[in-house]
Amino acid sequence: MTMPFARQVARFNQRVTNPLLGPITWYLPWFGRVEHVGRVTGQRHVAPMMAFRSADRRRLTFALTYGPGAQWVQNALAADEVTFVSRTDGRVRLLDPHVVHDPTRSAVPRPIGRVLGLMGVDDFLEGTVAPGA
Repeated sequence: MTMPFARQVARFNQRVTNPLLGPITWYLPWFGRVEHVGRVTGQRHVAPMMAFRSADRRRLTFALTYGPGAQWVQNALAADEVTFVSRTDGRVRLLDPHVVHDPTRSAVPRPIGRVLGLMGVDDFLEGTVAPGA
């Protein structure tokens, strides 16, 4: 399992960057907030995240910059669902989240894919948009 960003960076972002970024996610393209429930604690967690809709609007894809072992990813997989909230999409419930390894980064816009390639990000979480969303 690869983790493009070091665990220390993840902790820093969780404690410092995410609270600062949270209020402005509504104004950034592709950004919103992932809501997930801790599989051990049952506690609700929220984190700013970029998501990319498929052309048919049936799937959302998240780049796993901290790798597939990130806690939010494990929580989403265990719950078999995750919620994404954004200004453009509103509240979207995603079903059947699963990890996809895609070195071509085909689910994200090409400029984003290039940056992710430089960062060594080849893993993504993809979920199916629940009916009515």
